Amino acid sequence: MDQHITLPITEKIAEKLTSGDYVYLSGEMYVARDAAHKRMMEVLDRGEELPIDIKDATIYYMGPSPAREGRPIGSAGPTTASRMDKYAPRLLDLGEKAMIGKGKRTKEVLDAVVRNHAVYFAAVGGAGALLSKCITASEVVCYDDLGAEAIRKITVENFPVIVVADCHGNNLYETAILDYKKDI
Repeated sequence: MDQHITLPITEKIAEKLTSGDYVYLSGEMYVARDAAHKRMMEVLDRGEELPIDIKDATIYYMGPSPAREGRPIGSAGPTTASRMDKYAPRLLDLGEKAMIGKGKRTKEVLDAVVRNHAVYFAAVGGAGALLSKCITASEVVCYDDLGAEAIRKITVENFPVIVVADCHGNNLYETAILDYKKDI
């Protein structure tokens, strides 16, 4: 089913999403990759506040290329999500509601998605130039010294994603394989 959602994703919204749904996101989300996630864990380990509001946040695992003239951002394709797996459960437990990346997640992340009534979306890998057209604004909000790995706040309009793991325990990567095997 196609759904158009205005961010932020709340628990109520997450509960209505089902693995396999096509979703078009509009609103503000954060962008962070490995180095930014590692730094956020270090901040939490010191007992300090995160530099972003994690409650109901959506984090897109992406490292943008430099913006072309007249555009807010360059190519904006997803990063392999498993690189954030050691950090994601903690952020989900703190209130993060959605993650966007590509590829499979660990059992610990999937369990945290269910436990926290969250969602894992996939964006199409290799389509960074097309995805960047859905981004209308981009600004670095912290960790500027990390360059492309700095945390950004972006504004998106009809950003296309697919629900991979929903808060009901469904995982498109598992069910799609089973459906495929039934057909052969």
